[in-house]
Amino acid sequence: MDNKETAKELISLCKIDIDAVHAYNQALRHLDIAGVKKEVESFRGDHERHIKELSDAIRTFGEEPPEFSKDFKGYLLDAFTRVRSLTGAEGALKALKGGEEMTNRNYSNAVKMDFPLPLKSLIEKNYRDEQRHLNYIEQAIRDQVWKKAA
Repeated sequence: MDNKETAKELISLCKIDIDAVHAYNQALRHLDIAGVKKEVESFRGDHERHIKELSDAIRTFGEEPPEFSKDFKGYLLDAFTRVRSLTGAEGALKALKGGEEMTNRNYSNAVKMDFPLPLKSLIEKNYRDEQRHLNYIEQAIRDQVWKKAA
């Protein structure tokens, strides 16, 4: 993969993490279960860290990272999260699950690409974060944490 292609793929991942932060912000407005909210806030922090690290990597290839704004997919994800979250914690978690499934797919594809070693390690680390996010959210949904908190 040449530098231009590498930067393009990193920009794509960065945009996905930016969209995730916006979706997490939306979902957090509707999560009132303290333990779950704390976890979700830490996941948002992971996405923010991914954005910073990916942005730094993008600059090393002479490109500018994307702005911290939603793209078209981000607006759709944000709207979906907003609507789902209106039903409270259950809807917020289910909306986040959909977003994390998409993020996991993108990172899963990225770890299979031919990135230089330091970048490959970063992408693998970010992917492990994404898997952890999705596993937690799926478990919270299975456990119906919103019923236990009531």
